[in-house]
Amino acid sequence: MSGYANYPSLRDRLVFISGGSSGIGAELVRAFSAQGARVAFCGTRPDGGRALIEAVLAAGGAAPVYAACDVRDVAAYQALLADVVATHGPVTVLVNNAGRDDRHAMEDVTADFWDERIALNLRHYFFAIQSLAPGMAAAGGGSIINMGSVSWMRGRPNLVGYTTAKAGILGLTRTLARELGSRAIRVNAIVPGAIVTDRQTTLHRDPAADQAFLDAQCLKIRLDPGHVARPTLFLAADDADGITGQHVLVDAGIAQQSVLS
Repeated sequence: MSGYANYPSLRDRLVFISGGSSGIGAELVRAFSAQGARVAFCGTRPDGGRALIEAVLAAGGAAPVYAACDVRDVAAYQALLADVVATHGPVTVLVNNAGRDDRHAMEDVTADFWDERIALNLRHYFFAIQSLAPGMAAAGGGSIINMGSVSWMRGRPNLVGYTTAKAGILGLTRTLARELGSRAIRVNAIVPGAIVTDRQTTLHRDPAADQAFLDAQCLKIRLDPGHVARPTLFLAADDADGITGQHVLVDAGIAQQSVLS
């Protein structure tokens, strides 16, 4: 997919995206930059944002700001966020996106591995919100978008640490939408389905897998990161100023199979 609707309210807003150096996160960096937003993002590699920043500049956007951070280290992550605010001003759009869906059999899960899956796929969402909400409220409000996954709705096997974390994102979203609503902060979740990214293509994609997803989906198309970026932009913009506590499925209808079977 190419091209995005224009949302004037996003221009000059400071947007922070975790896990923004690849996959869905990288497309979010491109999409918000194209809106004229000021974008900061993090990834795990010291030079992980370089190619993306160059691509944004080549497309005529303002240079995003990149910092390397392990979001599992809450103290380091909150220090990074505090530095972003101190340097660039209040973040008024937060996209909690970082995570990883490594496969794992139930029998192989240890207590340490379980805790690491929760830390990587859920815990940092809360602590980023905790860190940024006061400044967001002082700036007049904002929008928080939590990236979930349809995998828990489908009961996907060999992912129990991941799916449990992703299910928790719905509870986090609904609770904090209620708690932060009086501060003019909206909290919503995007719930992607099977999205074609470089990582998924390298690890899991082949013609049989493509066909299995198409057979399970209502819409017979493979989804790409642009399909996720579109509703994320909408929920971040003032056009969605009456929407909070919601989870928006971007899954081509694949969760319907679980509901109906």
